[in-house]
Amino acid sequence: MQPRNMSMSGVVDLAAVKAAGEAKAKAEQARAASARQADQAGDGASAGGVAPSALVLDVDEAGFERDVIQLSAEVPVVLDFWAEWCEPCKQLSPLLERLTVEANGRLVLAKVDVDANQMLMQQFGIQGIPAVFAVVAGQVLPLFQGAVPEQQIRETLAQLVQVAEERFGIIGIEVDPHAEGAAPAAPAEAPAGPHDALLEAAVVALDAGDLGGAVQAYKNVLADDPGNTEAKLGLAQAELLTRVQDMDPQAVRTAAAENPRDPAAQIAAADLDLVGGHVEDAFGRLVDTVRVTFGEDRDAVRLRLLELFEVIGADDPRVTAARTALARVLF
Repeated sequence: MQPRNMSMSGVVDLAAVKAAGEAKAKAEQARAASARQADQAGDGASAGGVAPSALVLDVDEAGFERDVIQLSAEVPVVLDFWAEWCEPCKQLSPLLERLTVEANGRLVLAKVDVDANQMLMQQFGIQGIPAVFAVVAGQVLPLFQGAVPEQQIRETLAQLVQVAEERFGIIGIEVDPHAEGAAPAAPAEAPAGPHDALLEAAVVALDAGDLGGAVQAYKNVLADDPGNTEAKLGLAQAELLTRVQDMDPQAVRTAAAENPRDPAAQIAAADLDLVGGHVEDAFGRLVDTVRVTFGEDRDAVRLRLLELFEVIGADDPRVTAARTALARVLF
């Protein structure tokens, strides 16, 4: 397990975009399955939930994949790295436990004793404790380290819940305040869809660097299901990687700097910006280029900007802001 450090408001790497799309689709399917189970139970009743005490668990290296990574597809998992000898930990851990229970299923707290789990401590690059991370859809986000005021922790956890829901479609697990001794439910297995095999083939090809194979697999899905969100996002990502794989970054950026009105130069530089995680730079570059171009050149830049929106996803606030800026330029 190799943690990926992602800031809450920071850049979006392409692997994270892919994981977000996959997790969001699975979460939507899981919610639909849960709703069907509730309906079958009669009168829309709940199929049951976990006890509040089950929202806080101790994890170790052996169970990390099951108890954290897999569970994070259904609920954000907050990781509390602590030790018995750590005095600040004795103040922070109870606070995290209380806030987790207050969150009522929107979070799960996983406590990691660093003395007993040295390998996890090394893999997360922890230099001191207490250290707090989160895992959402298998993606690791560093939250804070050391003693932090309660209000700041509340704000951070609220932001984590918001990111999990808006970017990954993860809304947490149901809690039954009357249940006792239950464990957090395992992620629901969503029923296989008609295009699951093709989507999986595309992901495998993408991970293996077979960009042509990934592009074709996503196109095959879209040929039968033009509205498939996961395939559209995956195709946009694969096509972007295809465009940049043979670029000379220094030459591209030099050309863009020397030719600010050249649409081809600015389009190429925007592709590199996005691959490098500089989302706002990529969008701003193309909006500025639309402003100073006309006719076919303007159309080419505008269409590329729309393609880059597909890579990030329509729900991302940076896409919303860029769409507004584009509209101002065009109209």
